[in-house]
Amino acid sequence: MTFKGNLTLIFSLGLNLDHEIIATMKSAYWYVSMLVVAFVYVYLTAIQYVRGFQVDMNYHKYVDMTNVLFNLNRAYPNLTSIYSIGKSVKSTRWLQLIAYRDLWVIVVSKYPHHHVKGLPNVKYVANMHGNEAVGRELLLQLAAYLVTNYPQDDYVRHLMDNTRIHLMPSMNPDGFEAAIEGNCQGTVGRGNARGFDLNRNFPDLFKENRKEEQLETKSVRDWLSKIQFVLSANLHGGALVANYPYDNSPTSLFAAFSSSPNLTPDHDVFKHLAEVYSFSHAIMFRGVPCMRNSQVFPNGTTNGAAWYPLTGGMQDYNYVWNGCMEITLELSCCKYPSAAELTSFWNDNKKSLLVFLGEVHRGVKGFVTDEYGNPLEGAEMKVEGRDIGFKTTKMGEFWRILLPGTYVMQVVADGFEIKKQAFVVADPQPVWLNLTLFRPSSAAVRPGDFDLINAGAGSSLFRTPEFAPLMGPPPPPPPQLQPQSASLLRNFQVGFRRMFGWMG
Repeated sequence: MTFKGNLTLIFSLGLNLDHEIIATMKSAYWYVSMLVVAFVYVYLTAIQYVRGFQVDMNYHKYVDMTNVLFNLNRAYPNLTSIYSIGKSVKSTRWLQLIAYRDLWVIVVSKYPHHHVKGLPNVKYVANMHGNEAVGRELLLQLAAYLVTNYPQDDYVRHLMDNTRIHLMPSMNPDGFEAAIEGNCQGTVGRGNARGFDLNRNFPDLFKENRKEEQLETKSVRDWLSKIQFVLSANLHGGALVANYPYDNSPTSLFAAFSSSPNLTPDHDVFKHLAEVYSFSHAIMFRGVPCMRNSQVFPNGTTNGAAWYPLTGGMQDYNYVWNGCMEITLELSCCKYPSAAELTSFWNDNKKSLLVFLGEVHRGVKGFVTDEYGNPLEGAEMKVEGRDIGFKTTKMGEFWRILLPGTYVMQVVADGFEIKKQAFVVADPQPVWLNLTLFRPSSAAVRPGDFDLINAGAGSSLFRTPEFAPLMGPPPPPPPQLQPQSASLLRNFQVGFRRMFGWMG
């Protein structure tokens, strides 16, 4: 065999050997790579377990916001549920109106999937004006904070055990998509896709509102008709103040030249609720105006009509038409500040967002039944001296936020005698007031007809294990939520599951 032939043979044997080595190395590299991926997956999952679900401190467009909500729900399926109350309205270039983006709501509670008898519903609604963006991000942070602190924080746990919390990060997703970050005083994105201001689009107690009802407004009205909310706040931007009803005033010759307060029959409660938020906030209670020579808000609160009257506001509609006590929270002097400021806004508002929710467990609550113990739905209720009423649910439940004092409850239902009942509210627990209505032909002996119920602090009167009371004044909020991005973890988890679907 020639030298050339030997060289060819050696080269051929070496090439085959290289192929075998390369194949072995590829196999080893693949296994090592998979081990690294698996290690990272386990490590990041462990971090999530220890730190809890983290929402990055950034503005989230509609798709990103939707992903955050559903990822949170997947991470905590027993503490959250998601539903849509309807769609936003989108105008096409041919002026056709189509249902577009979902108006998502996430429920955070020990009982997220169904109503539990006796538990009140509360809500936060943000981003009603699309260019007022801070509240949108605060509600995403709040949802994550509640579920991650549920195991170890007494206040959060009792709040979620005794309340169903509904969070709507954006009532105006189309407006937000059009808004511009850093635009502090502009109006781009304020209205919906058709340019309507949604906070001027509701029925009004004092003036006829002739503006065409928008799809977002109708969705909210339908939502309120299906769930009896007890307490609510509407998150805005452009000022730093807690604003309470009424937002409007009766027609007046001088309304165009000056504003004056227009107080509700529940003014003491509304002022209290506004001050609870303001004084729990890092700086709102100081009442410092956003701009020089602009209006000063003592204690960081104001009556809406005294600030400036408006027709068709959502907070008045909640109160007058649905018996829900809602205030409006202006959370930032700049309507759409830089994302770099979101951590500061979260730190300023975290405690107040938590404490305000706890105010739903103040006042009076109970059931209205007939003489046979059947719940009475739609019974009209009113605290004497307070002309704005409310109604019972299909389970006969009712709730009303009241400050300590002596009151008389009046109940009216078709086919039954009018019922009036005295009761006493004492801090820190709500009083239980169970009322029995009788038909005119009922017998004179009326078991279950209570003369006076005073279930103040420490009392066990009419309490059952089903209605575990909240603890007393809330402890200080737990350690601050550290802004961490969940996107890296989510990408690894999704990729890992796709690669190893057979592992379940």
